[in-house]
Amino acid sequence: MRRLRQLAERTPAARERYVDLLRALAITMVVLGHWGVTVIGYDRAGHPAGHSALGDLPWAWPLTWVAQVIPVFFLVGGYANAASLAARRGRGGTATGWLVDRSARLARPTTALLVVLAAGAAVATLRGADPAQVRTVVWFATIPLWFLVAYLVVVPLTPPMYALHRRFGLAVPLVLVALVALGDLGRLLGPAGLASGNYLFGWLAVHQLGFAWYDARTPAGRPAGQPAGPGAPGPRGLRRRRLPLSRRAGAALLSGGLAALLLLTVVGPYPVVLLNVPGERLDNAAPPSLALLAAATAQLGLILLLREPAQRWLRRSRPWQVVIAVNAVVLTVFLWHLTAAVLLVGLLDALGVLPTPPVGTAAWYAWRVPWLLALAVVLTALVAVFGPIEARTRRPPDTGPAREGARRLRTALAALGYAGLVAGLLLNSLTRKGAPEPLGLPAPALVAYLAGAGVLRLLRSGWGSRG
Repeated sequence: MRRLRQLAERTPAARERYVDLLRALAITMVVLGHWGVTVIGYDRAGHPAGHSALGDLPWAWPLTWVAQVIPVFFLVGGYANAASLAARRGRGGTATGWLVDRSARLARPTTALLVVLAAGAAVATLRGADPAQVRTVVWFATIPLWFLVAYLVVVPLTPPMYALHRRFGLAVPLVLVALVALGDLGRLLGPAGLASGNYLFGWLAVHQLGFAWYDARTPAGRPAGQPAGPGAPGPRGLRRRRLPLSRRAGAALLSGGLAALLLLTVVGPYPVVLLNVPGERLDNAAPPSLALLAAATAQLGLILLLREPAQRWLRRSRPWQVVIAVNAVVLTVFLWHLTAAVLLVGLLDALGVLPTPPVGTAAWYAWRVPWLLALAVVLTALVAVFGPIEARTRRPPDTGPAREGARRLRTALAALGYAGLVAGLLLNSLTRKGAPEPLGLPAPALVAYLAGAGVLRLLRSGWGSRG
């Protein structure tokens, strides 16, 4: 508590604390949402199995307009990435140094999860467990990693995309939305693969809005550390770089986003539900659709409407300390929350007391409260063990200027490192859950990920910084 109090007291007055609150709330809602809609039963072989209850609860589909908060994470990610990149450049640092620095917070807790899961799977396999069943358990625990695939692509694109934002402003996300619309048209008229680009275009569009929010918090939209220009306030119209932060702008975005969402889902061809439900004509979230971007617009409007009272509330020490504490381990909470479910289900099954009430029954609803409380206890224990890996991540000191050859080598290695992380996580996500994998994860996926993480760890140690 003393450490939290000290961190709260040292928080700069100009910090947008609301961004940190939104990140913590978004991850908390994802965790509670996943836990709340989980249905536990037994498969034909008598093993515990889980699936989402959304397919059986169509009345809850409109609730996903609020519960689908991954766009919020990309929005605040855009703000945070712009702020940290601008600060790094203000100290004379480079985009490559920023990328290497940024990798620590993302890779270290993720590496811990993958290594622990692989080790546990190996032990289970050596003790005679069916490799296909081992893979099923690990597949379920690694579902959160699909999100990191997209984010680990967006982060290294931040320097060039922020440069585009500084030149073309809000026209950039509008172009990306148009590309999402073309992808949606392709999958509505043809194979779903025609919308694969939406995985990139959709999340980049939301990420760009985070840039605009950050620029709106600096004088004349000027990044921190960049000298002020002589005169006029900057471009207007689509090329404006600043996101309007007024309540009036929030009301317009909220009403416009909701109107577009209603037209696209009730009148148009998109499903009402914004999460995956088997059997629906298309998935609004994988890849992101126009309907999901309309919901993101409405969410942004609501965020702006609540911004001023939230900022006042966060000036109080106690709420801000809680936000600091959650953000210190926020990725650990996200990564381990389904592992907590696996452990709890395994324990209750071993004890012969695993409740499996049919979804939608009174018993199922009644089981939600003790289920959530028990999961919270298990996750708290996991965070206590693995949270320090994330919380102790510190920014390495800025290195001096490197020779041109060393600079280019570091840039190439940083790109390879991120590519290894993305390739490993993507290959795991694409491997079917029933594949016989003795390590629970495909061996090539694990090798690619660990190689990428190793390269980035080497760069963070300062290797090659002087040539």
